[in-house]
Amino acid sequence: MAASELYTKHARVWVPDAEEVWKSAELLKDYKQGDALLQLRLDDGTDVEHKLDPKTKNLPHLRNPDILVGENDLTALSYLHEPAILHNLKVRFMDSKLIYTYCGIVLVAINPYETLPIYGADIINAYSGQNMGDMDPHIFAVAEESYKQMARDERNQSIIVSGESGAGKTVSAKYAMRYFATVSGSASETNVEEKVLASNPIMESIGNAKTTRNDNSSRFGKYIEIGFNKKYQIIGANMRTYLLEKSRVVFQADDERNYHIFYQLCASAQLPELKVLKLGQATNFHYTKQGRSPVIDGVDDAKEMVNTRHACTLLGISEPYQMGIFRILAAILHLGNVEIKARDSDSSIVPPNNAHLTVFCDLMGVTYQDMSQWLCHKKLKTAAETYIKPIPKLQAVNARDALAKHIYAKLFDWIVDHVNKALRSTVNQNSFIGVLDIYGFETFEINSFEQFCINYANEKLQQQFNMHVFKLEQEEYMKEQIPWTLIDFYDNQPCINLIEAKMGILDLLDEECRMPKGSDDTWAQKLYNTHLNKCALFHKPRLSNKAFIIQHFADKVEYQCDGFLEKNKDTVNEEQITVLKTSKFELLVELFQDEEKATSPTGPPPGGRTRLSVKQTKTRPGQTSRDHKKTVGLQFRNSLQLLMDTLNATTPHYVRCIKPNDNKHPFTFDPSRAVQQLRACGVLETIRISAAGFPSRWTYQEFFSRYRVLMKQKDVLSDRRLTCRNVLEKLIKDQDKYQFGKTKIFFRAGQVAYLEKLRADKLRVACIRIQKTIRSWLLRKKYLRMRSAAITIQRYVRGYQARCLAKFLRRTQAAVTIQKFQRMYRERKRYRRMQAASLVVQCMLRAYMARQKYQAMLQEHKTIIIQKRVRGWLARLHYKRSLEAVVYLQCCIRRMRARRELKKLKIEARSVEHFKKLNIGMENKIMQLQRKVDEQHKDKKAMTERLNSLANSYAVESEKLRNEVERLRLTEEEARNNSNRITTLLEELARLKKELCDTQRDKRTIEEWADKYKLETEQLVAELKEQNLLLKTEKDDLNRLIQEQNQEMTEKMEKALAEETKQLECELNEERSRYQNLLTEHRRLEDRHDDLKEEMTLMVNIPKPGHRRTDSTHSSNESEYTYNSEFAESEESARGAEDVTKAPLDMSLFLKLQKRVTELEQEKQSLQNELDKKEEQAYRARAREEDEQNRARGAELEYESLKRQELDSENKKLKNDLNELRKALSEKSPPGVTAPGSPAYKVVMEQLNSSNEELEVRKEEVLILRSQLVSQKEAIHQKENKQTMTEAMPCMEDVHKMRDAGEITQAYLALKESNRSPPQDYHALNEDGELWLVYEGLKETNRLLESQLQTLRKSHENETEVLREELQSVKEDNNRQQQLLAQNLQLPPEARIEASLQHEITRLTNENLYFEELYADDPTKYQFYRISLYKRIIDLMEQLEKQDKTVRKLKKQLKVFAKKIGELEVSGQMENVSPGQIIDEPTHPVNIPRKEKDFQGMLEYKKEDESKLVKNLILELKPRGVAVNLIPGLPAYILFMCLRHADYVNDDQKVRTLLTSTINGIKKILKKRGDDYETVSFWLSNTCRFLHCLKQYSGEESFMKHNTPRQNEHCLSNFDLAEYRQVLSDLAIQIYQQLVKVMENILQPMIVSGMLEHETIQGVSGVKPTGLRKRTSSIADEGTYTLDSILRQLNSFHSTMCQHGTDPELIKQVIKQMFYIIGAVTLNNLLLRKDMCSWSKGMQIRYNVSQLEEWLRDKNLMTSGAKETLEPLIQAAQLLQVKKKTDEDAEAICSMCNALSTAQIVKVLNLYTPVNEFEERVSVSFIRTIQIRLRDRKESPQLLMDTKNIYPVTFPFNPSSLALETIQIPSSLNLLFLTRV
Repeated sequence: MAASELYTKHARVWVPDAEEVWKSAELLKDYKQGDALLQLRLDDGTDVEHKLDPKTKNLPHLRNPDILVGENDLTALSYLHEPAILHNLKVRFMDSKLIYTYCGIVLVAINPYETLPIYGADIINAYSGQNMGDMDPHIFAVAEESYKQMARDERNQSIIVSGESGAGKTVSAKYAMRYFATVSGSASETNVEEKVLASNPIMESIGNAKTTRNDNSSRFGKYIEIGFNKKYQIIGANMRTYLLEKSRVVFQADDERNYHIFYQLCASAQLPELKVLKLGQATNFHYTKQGRSPVIDGVDDAKEMVNTRHACTLLGISEPYQMGIFRILAAILHLGNVEIKARDSDSSIVPPNNAHLTVFCDLMGVTYQDMSQWLCHKKLKTAAETYIKPIPKLQAVNARDALAKHIYAKLFDWIVDHVNKALRSTVNQNSFIGVLDIYGFETFEINSFEQFCINYANEKLQQQFNMHVFKLEQEEYMKEQIPWTLIDFYDNQPCINLIEAKMGILDLLDEECRMPKGSDDTWAQKLYNTHLNKCALFHKPRLSNKAFIIQHFADKVEYQCDGFLEKNKDTVNEEQITVLKTSKFELLVELFQDEEKATSPTGPPPGGRTRLSVKQTKTRPGQTSRDHKKTVGLQFRNSLQLLMDTLNATTPHYVRCIKPNDNKHPFTFDPSRAVQQLRACGVLETIRISAAGFPSRWTYQEFFSRYRVLMKQKDVLSDRRLTCRNVLEKLIKDQDKYQFGKTKIFFRAGQVAYLEKLRADKLRVACIRIQKTIRSWLLRKKYLRMRSAAITIQRYVRGYQARCLAKFLRRTQAAVTIQKFQRMYRERKRYRRMQAASLVVQCMLRAYMARQKYQAMLQEHKTIIIQKRVRGWLARLHYKRSLEAVVYLQCCIRRMRARRELKKLKIEARSVEHFKKLNIGMENKIMQLQRKVDEQHKDKKAMTERLNSLANSYAVESEKLRNEVERLRLTEEEARNNSNRITTLLEELARLKKELCDTQRDKRTIEEWADKYKLETEQLVAELKEQNLLLKTEKDDLNRLIQEQNQEMTEKMEKALAEETKQLECELNEERSRYQNLLTEHRRLEDRHDDLKEEMTLMVNIPKPGHRRTDSTHSSNESEYTYNSEFAESEESARGAEDVTKAPLDMSLFLKLQKRVTELEQEKQSLQNELDKKEEQAYRARAREEDEQNRARGAELEYESLKRQELDSENKKLKNDLNELRKALSEKSPPGVTAPGSPAYKVVMEQLNSSNEELEVRKEEVLILRSQLVSQKEAIHQKENKQTMTEAMPCMEDVHKMRDAGEITQAYLALKESNRSPPQDYHALNEDGELWLVYEGLKETNRLLESQLQTLRKSHENETEVLREELQSVKEDNNRQQQLLAQNLQLPPEARIEASLQHEITRLTNENLYFEELYADDPTKYQFYRISLYKRIIDLMEQLEKQDKTVRKLKKQLKVFAKKIGELEVSGQMENVSPGQIIDEPTHPVNIPRKEKDFQGMLEYKKEDESKLVKNLILELKPRGVAVNLIPGLPAYILFMCLRHADYVNDDQKVRTLLTSTINGIKKILKKRGDDYETVSFWLSNTCRFLHCLKQYSGEESFMKHNTPRQNEHCLSNFDLAEYRQVLSDLAIQIYQQLVKVMENILQPMIVSGMLEHETIQGVSGVKPTGLRKRTSSIADEGTYTLDSILRQLNSFHSTMCQHGTDPELIKQVIKQMFYIIGAVTLNNLLLRKDMCSWSKGMQIRYNVSQLEEWLRDKNLMTSGAKETLEPLIQAAQLLQVKKKTDEDAEAICSMCNALSTAQIVKVLNLYTPVNEFEERVSVSFIRTIQIRLRDRKESPQLLMDTKNIYPVTFPFNPSSLALETIQIPSSLNLLFLTRV
């Protein structure tokens, strides 16, 4: 078909655009040959006219069909051109959020500028082992392809990562290395990847810098070789660097920075160890401030410095070397600040005492004078003499900068060498994978020497890439045997010749550098003269004579000639280097130890913008001078050639990194920038090469499946190839448009689009026909439904009208009746109202008249009372006045008479007679007085003494009296206040009386309104009754609502309880899973240990038995048991016989080995005993903790019950007392005092409330103390019982504590009874103050209880301290025993036993003496101690006897071996002896048949036959024969019957060895045949059956209830094997995990093919075109797995487990695990394969899941939970099929996909790909709506399901109904040595 025929109306094309590069448009009319214009309509609705080029007449590019847009491989597009590539990348990047896309053999990676969850370990595991085309594009897919080709082809590989700065090259390389380290299994052993990553901070700090395009731009290229050994595990790495930009050290453009390390140093200048560098801020140094951007947003240079130093330490760069590096870097900064001044035009000088130069010299260890001289001078050498010439300032500055760049380059190379030393491995490297991280093509406004070298390197890489692509195309055509012609592709060899050939640009540049007066101008003229108009790729700019243009493969680039010569020379002053070599700084000398002499005799060159450095390779000593003269261009050409040789010797893989925008915005796509990079990186060239041939390729089956709709039935033949040929000849007439290969059909570009158009047209016609038929059927069905509905509506309407008429008639009659009764009721009501009103008026009138009469009478009565009172008052007043006047008159008269009598007495006293009368008898009185005076003198002294004492007492009493007086004064003041208060109260009383009058007056007013209020109240009552009815109704509604809410709350609680139960179950499962994972890890480590032991055995040159290894155990519990000594003897004898057959032995060596074996066995026995003791102690401690927990729970429950009882009783008592108290107060007090508002009432109530609160607090304290006492009592009781069982006599301290406990218990009971006494009368208590006495009694009781509790605590602490001291003594004794054991092991066996016994006797003697002194005061304790000591001595004697027996057996065995060795030495050779000939076979007695009733279900065997039992029943048993012919679990029954006999005869050694041998035998057979599913399943079933037997016949009631009486008689009687049950349970868990792993390995290859790729429903999903990376075919070819394969395998699994007798519950768990693996693997592949996310594939998945569910129903396994494990897959399939447009659809998806995470839902929506034209893609807005709705979900961000997850397994008890006495042992098992008992 001609291409012009496709340009029809509605065809879509691409037209150029200035902003978006390409725009999509649609043709408005058909194109006709010769048209000069095309009528187009853009996507925004704008109509435009597109003019065709009149010369070429080229039509615009056609757009691919929508179903091809977003393809994983760009070569799968039908139209391969630039707009199609750009649009496909944009759709994948913007809409699907996919950053990786294939372009043939190239992986295009677009930097998302956002962290994506697509690099985890689960993604690595998903890509591991997959073909490159089977999964979505990813850097892991490229890494897997290279790793697989390295292992398959044994050829080295290379991954070439290129791109612009900031495109993500380094990150891509890092993820590739991480993938290699993970899949090679070396991530946890060698840590090479960690070391390489640790080198990143170092290399970034010294090689990365901020540019205008990238804040962390790599300014050098690197090639990392990752070495692998023969097992393809990483063993080391090596790094080669290219193109270091040295000029950045001395110059930075605006908004750029120097290398990060300089800014890190400046930011850390304040550290103590860096202060010697004398650094400051970065803005203080010339080399770090030129870019004027010293800080990067979001980057902490000080923190980065810490990371750099840490990385140096990890890579072995010691602290002194680090400080040396920092010294050199700081010296470079100070060197940049050295100021050079011009002395004149031809000379310059450094000012004296320059501070920065001084610091530079100090740091570098050189002299100031030498360095300052050679910075401003140079040495010229002639044939005769040497001159020292000054240089101008400009040259001196350039020389300074050149020295700084040279030092930095040397330091960079030194650090790279040390990094390589840290990554280098000593193991020989078998192969390697190289990762090249290098610049992409660069073009700037000003391009110089650096861009020239970079573009030259990209030309070489592009040539290698083109040749590789062309080679692959050629190989594909030759493989398919189709005729092909040479593809015309762009060969850039002319451009490479222009650069590197003879007389090329580099050659002319080197020649000009050798000229004495060479310059950039002369070199440019030579270029013009040599290549202008002679080479089509070389051009000269029109307006410049110092530039040239080269036509590179990507674009034209104009280079400025300025600086080319100086950058190519890259010279440094030789004298400056000589000064540095003489430094005392060792690291600096080490940098320049291989330094060559300077090359240019003309001195240092002027500086430029940038400069490059190439790491030089090591040279021979004789070539030093000549190699140094090589220019930078020559060195770079040589290193580039070495790189190309390396790449050509490997298989290359290409990764092209694209920078989507310059602003670093996440998921923002700039088409112009993307196109520029696509052109530069060679992607478009790859497309052009593919488009030149046959880019579209289909297998015959895929073509037939896709385009079956274009064929007629008669065209379909059995031969698919012939069918496709016939159809293509009809559809495409031009035979050149396609070719038929051996397995594929090859199409030219555009032909697939044409076929898709034909297919879409055919489907559209079919759809229209189907729509026509369906719409006709729907409309007819709708018409019939409407007709039936109309008839029904008519019938109902007519019936309704008739009912309405009848209702109207009934209502009319009812209305007349209602009117009659209503009128009657209204008249009667009116009459009654008038009657009631008349009565009310009469009543009120009569009442008024009565009140008036009453008021008149009352007024008259009150007037009389007032008159009576007034008249009485007047009479009393008159009487009072008369009385006062009479009293006054009496007083005056009496006073007058008294005065007269006084006057008379005075006159009489003056007379003489009076004195005489007075002196009569005076003399006698004087004598009496004299005698009295004498007596008083005598008493004076005594009185004086008394007076003194009384004075003192008086002073004290006076003080007391003064205090009392003061108190009385205060009392008096208080009395005065009270009197004032009384006055106030009187006034208040008057006021109250006045208020009383007012109140009485108001009362009358209120009474007047009372009647009126009564009426209103009655009306209000009526209204309230109505409201009450309403409230009752509302109450009923509220009650109903409350009931509903209660029901809802109950449901919620039940739901919450269910969720909590589910959560607890999940936690239990997680705990089980952790435990089982630990068992898995233990088994892995155990296997690793065994492998290492085997390797060590092979390495030692000592004859060993074949395949002998130390048996390992699965659990620590198993180590409690030892091997049977006789079993060991038989094994040793058998092994000895095998050794004899191998080779003659050295007698001395054998005896040494035998001696060592004996020593090890004894050591093992002693350690085993010690371990038994420790395990017993741990078991007792665990039991003790459980008892304590139970007691604590019991105490808490009792405390709660006591508290509840006490609260109830106290509550009732307080209520009664409160009522009685109120009653008493109201009875015994006056009404005013006891009123509720009175002060006395308030005081009493406050006291009562405070008393109640205090009582509540005390009750709480008492209850708490009671609970503590109860728990303490129980603990003491338990301890007493335990001490009674374990010890003979408790110590006195324990007895004392027990007495205290008894007293406390009695006190507790008494207090409890007292608290339960009947309540008393509070009022009666308050009368005598007994309530407070009760409080005080409670307080005393509390204090007593607290003191007793403190005593108990102290005693407990003392006991704990004693136990700690005993524990410490036991530890010391244990250490002494270990030291003695170590000393004894060095002695011979005989001396060892004697020394052990002597030590034990000495220890017991010392202990006896110690306890004799300790218990000297207590004979009873000493007696019990002696008894325990005797028991220990008896145990030791029994142990000694056992050891003697063992020694005798070993000696006997040694004699047998010595005898055999002697015979061997005599004869020199011996025939092969079988193990059975060394040990005499026991003679089996004749089996006498017993009656069935005498058989007890036991099997007896001899100890020497135990090895035969294990060998015949475990190691050599064939599961298939046993499963088919015998009863399930027969080996388990036989082993248990043997165990029963050992228990019956009470032989603990036999029980141990049988169980241990059984467990080790099962482990051995599983290790040997662990990949055989039947073997693992068989022993899982038998191990579980053996475990169930141990439980069923253990004698425990929980297990015995399932047994018959006869089975209960067979229970074990002597041994408790609970710990061995745990060991067997752990073994069963490990076997289960091994079984799951085996089944997973069998199912894994079938899952993806059967569940996803195979079309179970043929014709539903069409196959889309694929590109160069072919995915696995989804068509059921021969050998391809289908869903039937999975179901057949599941049937095989199920039938095998049923045959083996596996427990049904265990089968359910296994099937659930398998279904989880199927669902997880399928979903993970679905999430990583865009081609599988379509509507039709969702239908296929749902059908496949339904088939799996049907299989579960057939096997009765629907209750196993297996279906629930497929729920995520089912929801993903539903998500592919539901509508995805509106908000309602989004809500439905969110509610439906509850088993999928948000990341998985969004991933499926992003990957959804239409397969047909009629499907639509999911819009970006819809996906954002989903994300918004699901943002509140709390879930793991992990994208993929964990396929390694194993559900925790449980083994429910499954008793057997089989009687042991009925089991018969078949002769095929070769167990004739077993005897039935």
